[in-house]
Amino acid sequence: MENITALAASVGQALKRRKLLMATAESCTGGGIAQAITDIPGSSEWFDCGFVTYSNASKSELLSIPAATIAQHGAVSEEIAAAMAQAAVDNSSASVAVSTTGIAGPGGAVPGKPVGTVCFGWQVGNKTRTERRVFEGDRRAVRDQAVAHALACLLRQLEE
Repeated sequence: MENITALAASVGQALKRRKLLMATAESCTGGGIAQAITDIPGSSEWFDCGFVTYSNASKSELLSIPAATIAQHGAVSEEIAAAMAQAAVDNSSASVAVSTTGIAGPGGAVPGKPVGTVCFGWQVGNKTRTERRVFEGDRRAVRDQAVAHALACLLRQLEE
């Protein structure tokens, strides 16, 4: 998807200008953000690592998010997205991170969280931001929109 490639290249340029490293912590996007980033030649200059923590257990084991916190808020929540982004920075050499957790479908909807719900977290320096969005379309469309949104919002934050 050309839009995603262009966004990833722009994020890379912004990170490189600021001499920053980035990490990802992804659930519903399954590594799609990390793939978009590493598709850009030279990305090793500004990309450190990616965590794909699809299960609740992996969120606890790899990102040290307490199971009780996941149970309290639900895996698809802004609280968990924030914790994922913070943990990606804490467990890497990066100072910037983006996270996603959501319901790409076709199943998995729960009351208040329809298919297409994605929660995002961005950690830039000491500042954490979150957002909840609901995207339309099939599984692929939801995931692609989530990757593009994650990158576009990160770019905006890097340019502030």
